[in-house]
Amino acid sequence: MDTHLWSDAAVEHPDPTVLEDLAVAVAAETAALALEVRERVVGRDRLDTKSSATDVVTEGDTACEALVRERLAAARPDDLVLGEEGGTSGTPAPGQVRWVVDPIDGTVNYTHGLPWFSVSLGAEVDGQVVAGAVVEPVSGRVWRAARGHGAHRDGEPLRVSSLEDLSLAVVGTGLGYDPGRRSRQAAVLARIAARIGDVRRTGCASLDLCAVAAGWLDGFYEHGLHPWDHAAGGLIAQEAGAVVRLPGADPDGLGEAATVVAAPALAGPLTALLVAEGAGGIG
Repeated sequence: MDTHLWSDAAVEHPDPTVLEDLAVAVAAETAALALEVRERVVGRDRLDTKSSATDVVTEGDTACEALVRERLAAARPDDLVLGEEGGTSGTPAPGQVRWVVDPIDGTVNYTHGLPWFSVSLGAEVDGQVVAGAVVEPVSGRVWRAARGHGAHRDGEPLRVSSLEDLSLAVVGTGLGYDPGRRSRQAAVLARIAARIGDVRRTGCASLDLCAVAAGWLDGFYEHGLHPWDHAAGGLIAQEAGAVVRLPGADPDGLGEAATVVAAPALAGPLTALLVAEGAGGIG
């Protein structure tokens, strides 16, 4: 395994570009499996429910996560995995890699035949995502990043929007599965819609974050994302120059569940608008 030393001389950390390459390889193979399974699943009675009737887990989710875990275990047997379907395989030790995996992000799109879904893998060390890949099964696009090495789509470097006027910004968002939270999100969205350029809601957070990295979206916000939703996409956006605010601490009054990712000139104004219009109460 290729490694280099980071700041702590007592712990060797893997080269993030090596992890990035592995993430791309595993995600690409898994994307092919997702398409194969979808041919058997879409339009048939093979759906189970997760947290609500609108949150479906498919044969594709479970098969894809199993493949990811198998490939990662073969390549790096000492690493841990946190997956949306299979949970976590343990608590990482200092310097140990943990993979944060969404085997199919955008499952509802996937089951309805919409092309906007992905396979997302992020590699985390000491709580910080250091490498990641998001692969689109339908288009074949590959989004990737390694911390300190920039972000790329199909080999081309990515850079966020240079827009400075929030009133012209195209902003992505998402709605939660819980009816109460969804209602509060919709109310906030209705209040801010007239204050920004336009809104997009695609149903796949990892690709929304990649869209910010590419400048296709000027910003994105959502409450209730999980680590597997933003691990790879958040790093890709950050390496493309975005300001990334992830769930956890609440320094701005948006609540601990908030994610805001935006071009540098828009991050502050977008956050302030969300706070002013009551997004801190979404929960």
